[in-house]
Amino acid sequence: MKRILALIAVAFTVTACSDFKDLEEAPVPMGHFLLGHNIVVSSEPEVGPLSRKATDEEWVASVKSAVDERFGRYDGDQYYHIAIKVEGYVLAMPGIPLVASPKSILVVGVTLWDDAKGAKINEEPKRFTVFERLSGETFISSGLTQDKETQMRNLSRNAAKMIHDWMLENKEWFGDDPAALPTDVPAEGLVEGDVVQSTLEPVAGDSAPAN
Repeated sequence: MKRILALIAVAFTVTACSDFKDLEEAPVPMGHFLLGHNIVVSSEPEVGPLSRKATDEEWVASVKSAVDERFGRYDGDQYYHIAIKVEGYVLAMPGIPLVASPKSILVVGVTLWDDAKGAKINEEPKRFTVFERLSGETFISSGLTQDKETQMRNLSRNAAKMIHDWMLENKEWFGDDPAALPTDVPAEGLVEGDVVQSTLEPVAGDSAPAN
């Protein structure tokens, strides 16, 4: 937990940018990948200093939407599940002295699941520290130019892109030859993990297990 608080503190000195133009193009091939469960959990995440407050329900809705937007474009023949836990955040507030120039940040833990194997792909959650895009509106502080919903949407979309980039760096997880795996593997549900156990039938575009 101390590590998360330390990462949140960095939000006041560091920014990162991401570009969503790739969403307008065909997705980069990723083997057999087809989005199954899109599960997001948020339960009393750490909130950094000078932050607006957001409810767990707001974070779940925002992150799920970003995951669906990015990964729902894939039409592979094998379900994979994306599990995300919101661990901490800062949503820059208005009215803070410009010298502080607070930035917004989101910290998430991500676990991927292979439905056919009924097992995690990464045993330990992969943690991502997500910063808002650097733009004319966020160069000083997004708290002065954006409402909470816009900040959350941008952070969620940045998180989805970072997760996507990580998955593309490890495309072997999803296979290369669609003909090599059966397409009629019955859904077994997720193996019990650190956060949730799912018994729902995976449906592409399902609204999101993590830790």
